Amino acid sequence: MFEYPLTGFHFSVVFEIFPQLPNDISFQEVTGLSVSIDVDTSTYAEGGENRFVHRLPGRTKYADIVLKRGVSLVSGVVAWCQDAIENFNFKPTNLLISLLDEHHLPVSSWYVVNAIPIKYEITGMNAEQSQVLIESITLRYEYFKILNLSGAVAASVSAVADLFGSASASIAISVP
Repeated sequence: MFEYPLTGFHFSVVFEIFPQLPNDISFQEVTGLSVSIDVDTSTYAEGGENRFVHRLPGRTKYADIVLKRGVSLVSGVVAWCQDAIENFNFKPTNLLISLLDEHHLPVSSWYVVNAIPIKYEITGMNAEQSQVLIESITLRYEYFKILNLSGAVAASVSAVADLFGSASASIAISVP
C-alpha cells in the first residue's frame, strides 16, 4: 500500500478530557507504546511425543507512556495531572495517539484506555543555555488497541470482492 516506511515525526495526542486546549494535542515525543506477554515458567511435556516441551503464554503487560513537550502557561492536561497529584483525585481517561500523513490525516492510531498520570517532571533550568523548558507526563493505563488504516482498506477490498462474486480481488492505491 505504501512504498516507504512511515515516519514518526508527525503525530497528535488527543485526550478525552475537558477542557482540552489546542496546545494539549501537541507533543514533542511519545514513548512507551509497548506490550509484552509473560510466558509461564512451568514446562509441559507433550503427551506421547518426547521431543516437545511447551511453555504457555500468560498475562499481557503494558509499559508506561511518557509524553514530552514544551511547557505552556495554560493546559487542560496539566490541570488534570495536578488534580490527581495534589488532590489525589484520579480520573482515568482515554487518549488517541495518531500518526499523521502529510495532509494531517491519521494513517495509524493507538487508542489507550483508562490512563492516569503517575509522574510529572520538568527538565532542569540552566541560565547558561537558551533551551525550551520541557515537561514530561508519565501515564499508566490498562491496555491499548491498534487502529490501523491498512486493515480497514483490506476489509473494504474483501467486501467489494464478495459483492461482485469474484474469487480474488486486488486494488492499487496511490498516496499523493
